[in-house]
Amino acid sequence: MGSFGDNLRRERELRGVSLHEVADGTKITVRFLRALEEDRIDVLPGGLFPRAFVKQYALYLGLDVEKAVADFAAAHSEAPQERKAPGGPVRRPSVTLGRAFLAAVAIMAVALALRRGDEPPARSEPTPEPVAAAPAVLPTDRVYPSPSVAPAAAAAGDSLVLTMTAEQECWVEARADGETVLNRVLAQGESQTLEARGEIVLSVGNAGGISIRVNDRPARPLGRSGEVRKNIVITPQSLPSLVQQDGAAEPDGHSG
Repeated sequence: MGSFGDNLRRERELRGVSLHEVADGTKITVRFLRALEEDRIDVLPGGLFPRAFVKQYALYLGLDVEKAVADFAAAHSEAPQERKAPGGPVRRPSVTLGRAFLAAVAIMAVALALRRGDEPPARSEPTPEPVAAAPAVLPTDRVYPSPSVAPAAAAAGDSLVLTMTAEQECWVEARADGETVLNRVLAQGESQTLEARGEIVLSVGNAGGISIRVNDRPARPLGRSGEVRKNIVITPQSLPSLVQQDGAAEPDGHSG
């Protein structure tokens, strides 16, 4: 198993993303991103910056943020800096001041109460009747995709069922009806099935290392081994051009 930086770089390369793209998306300089991938923590600024960089990097790649930060801390034995406080009873002055403040407030409250005892009682204003709050509408557990948003095409049997099989290790991102439902690396031999009502948008980091079937019909190859293909749109209308047919042409490398 590689180092933290090696694993981070591997995840980026599987997605076909350059350091400059990560820098543009996270606003972190390429120098600092490269330092993370090379485990050069001495190059990074101090304080909370390294963890913040790891968090933004992981968010951009779609990784588990908490796990990435924990792996970084474990790899570099990072201790929380807030514990490095100088010795001595540093909190005593604030406690003393706090008690003095509370005592002053209590004295003022007593004096104000005595003063009000000599004054005529203030006219009480009618208390407004509480307005009954509208009953909260709690969302039910969402089942994706929601039946309420199903287009008319679904009623006609035009829903999509996409099955992917990784012939080689391959990063895959899939959006079904506008929602990201998959963003991870499929191991060699692993299969994944997704469903959508009207549209699936697929991006892969190794187009030649994955085969797909749409509605149980084999699709044409997505590209060459190692080729990155992004935003391949699959709809019921585009199926005739996606599934394998006798004499079908090779896929266009610029369609994604």
